[in-house]
Amino acid sequence: MRFEDRAGGPWPTFPLGYGSDDEDRRALYVLSALRGISPRSLIALAVERGSAASTLAWIREGRGGSENDQAFARALDPDAIAGAAKACGARLVTWASVDYPSQLRHIPDPPGAIYVIGRTPPDVTSAVATVGARRCTASGREAAHAIGRGLALAGLTVVSGAARGIDAASHDGALSVQGQTLAVLGSGLDVAYPSASRALIRRIGGAGTLVSEYAPGTPPSQHHFPARNRIVAGLCHATVVIEGARGSGSLITAEHAMEFGRDVYAVAGSVTSALSEVPLQLIREGATLIRDAEDLLGDLGVVVVPTEVAERLDLDDAERRVLARIVEPTLPDRLASSLGVGINEVVGVLMRLELRGFVRNVGGRYETTLKARPQRVAASGRSAKGTPDRATPAPGRPRRRAGWRPSTSGSRSHRSPSDT
Repeated sequence: MRFEDRAGGPWPTFPLGYGSDDEDRRALYVLSALRGISPRSLIALAVERGSAASTLAWIREGRGGSENDQAFARALDPDAIAGAAKACGARLVTWASVDYPSQLRHIPDPPGAIYVIGRTPPDVTSAVATVGARRCTASGREAAHAIGRGLALAGLTVVSGAARGIDAASHDGALSVQGQTLAVLGSGLDVAYPSASRALIRRIGGAGTLVSEYAPGTPPSQHHFPARNRIVAGLCHATVVIEGARGSGSLITAEHAMEFGRDVYAVAGSVTSALSEVPLQLIREGATLIRDAEDLLGDLGVVVVPTEVAERLDLDDAERRVLARIVEPTLPDRLASSLGVGINEVVGVLMRLELRGFVRNVGGRYETTLKARPQRVAASGRSAKGTPDRATPAPGRPRRRAGWRPSTSGSRSHRSPSDT
C-alpha cells in the first residue's frame, strides 16, 4: 500500500476504552502473551468484539486466532503474567490509559498494550530514534555515541533497541550525560536480550525507560525484531540511521518512519563499505544527510541553552561555576582571575570537565562543547506532533517525493533482522 493511502487513513484501530476496566486488563495480559496473532489481526477482532475481554473469550471459544493461539489462550493465567510483570518492575499500559504514547495511536498497527519499566514514554516531539548495524565499525560506534550524547544534552530522548553496536552506543551516549533514553525490546522485559546488553538494559531501566509489547517471559524471536522496529519509529518524530548493510533492520525502521510521516536522517560512510549501503541509499532517495549531532539538532530546530544543560548535569559547584564562565575560548589563568581562585584549582576542574566531554582544549584555550544554536526556520514547518509539513521543506533539506519510501526487495515481515 502506498504511503499516501496509509498516512491519510483512517484505518481500523482499537475501540475507545479498550483495556479500561479490570476485566479488560486481565484479558490483555493473556492477549499480549499470544505469539501467533499479529497486531492487525488483533485489531480486527477488537473492532468486531468491542473489548479485550470479549476478544479473548472469542479466541478461547475457537472463533479467532490459530489453533495454537486458542490453546494458549485457554491455558494462560492472567494473574501469573501480572505477577511476573510486577516481579520485574513492569507495569501494563493499555490503549485506554493516559500514559499510552499518543504517537503510537497514529500508526496503522499499534499494540493494544505495552509493558513499561521506568519513566513514562516521552511525547513524540521529544524523541529521536538512532538505529544501525550490530556489527558496526569503530567510527560508526563513535558517531552513534556522539549523536546520542548530543541529543540527550539538548533534552531529547534517545530511542533505540538496546542491541549491540549502534543501538548500544547511542543509548550509552545519552546515559553518559545523565540524559533520557528509551529501549524497545523484542522480548519480555524480564528477558535481557542480547545477553551482552544485560548491563545496559539494567541501566536504561534504572535511569530511563524500557518498553515491550510482549508479556514477561516471552523469549526473543526472529519476527519480533521487525515488529519491534515499528514501535521504535512510531515513538519518534525523527529516525537517524548510522550504518546498515543490505536487508538490515535499520532499513526496516527507516521505512516505517517514512510510512508514519516522520523524518529520516542518515550519516554517510565510505562508499566502499557494505555498512554504508543503507545510509547512502536513504540519502539518494531523499533522507537528510547529517554529519553529527549539531547538524541534526539544527535541522530539528532545537535550541540548546548551555545554562539549562549545565543544570541537568551532575556537576559540583566548582564545575558549574567554571563552565558558566566559558562563553568563548578562554585561557585558564583568565578563568582563575575572573573566579578569584588559584590557577591550579581551575586547571583541575577543567581537566575533569574535559574528561567528561563538556569542554575541550584548543591551542591552550578552553571552550565549551555545550554550544547554543539559533532557532532554525525548520521548526516552523512542523506541526505540534513533530510531523513535517511536506509543502515547506526546511532550508537545505531536499524535497522528498510524495509517498517516498526506501526501495526494497520483499516485505518487511520476511526480512532477516540481521542488523537493527
